[in-house]
Amino acid sequence: MIESPSPRSRALRVTGVTRSFAGVHALTDVSLAVEPGTVLGLIGPNGAGKSTLVNIISGYDLPDSGHVMLDGVDITKAKPHVRARNGLARTFQHGHLFSGLSVRENIVVTAMGTGQSHRAAVATAEGLLDSFGLRGRASHAARSLPHGVERLVGVARALACNPSYVLLDEPAAGLNEGEIGEFSDRIRELRDRGLGVLLIDHNVRLILEVCDRIHVLVEGKTLIEGTPDEVRNSDELVEAYLGRSGSVHR
Repeated sequence: MIESPSPRSRALRVTGVTRSFAGVHALTDVSLAVEPGTVLGLIGPNGAGKSTLVNIISGYDLPDSGHVMLDGVDITKAKPHVRARNGLARTFQHGHLFSGLSVRENIVVTAMGTGQSHRAAVATAEGLLDSFGLRGRASHAARSLPHGVERLVGVARALACNPSYVLLDEPAAGLNEGEIGEFSDRIRELRDRGLGVLLIDHNVRLILEVCDRIHVLVEGKTLIEGTPDEVRNSDELVEAYLGRSGSVHR
């Protein structure tokens, strides 16, 4: 069990993280911090190292060097389930739902996995079904869900863990414009509830609209971190990434 944090140390911090695969640097000396009640966006081209960084933060991979700190406690080598039980949750790019279970059952099982009683887990699931507009699909099998809905269920499952910090890995993929607008509101609600959110998404417009700060990775290195306005107006960023995609509007 991870020890209790001091109030002044509360943050999810990554310090000097480096990771290589077969001699190729996926990440080089990356540092960032997600504080309670804030949304930090993480963007970069394909292959920039975003998924590797999320896997290291959530415990599905280990860095070659550097540290991950959860509220002042070093969790660099902690297992994923230990991090989840101590307030760190994540979603996955490719579903990871229990395909044979219903939407409601997926959320209930996840809540029970972090120690909630069955009654408490059901209450948690009912609240999340309402929050994410999933009530009409509660009894549908996960295998039958459209891609966008599957992403929303993944976020609901992460929140069923009652986390202090949540890593959202491409949660808006497959959502239409109307759904993205509603999803933006859900992210703001998480921030207003005091959660720390790390949001990874290719939808730069979404990132610019909902994030307090944005961290940009290019070729495994930090290119820039700043407010949405600072990132939007960065000539270095436009040249290295956003200018090629044409996704940002000044």
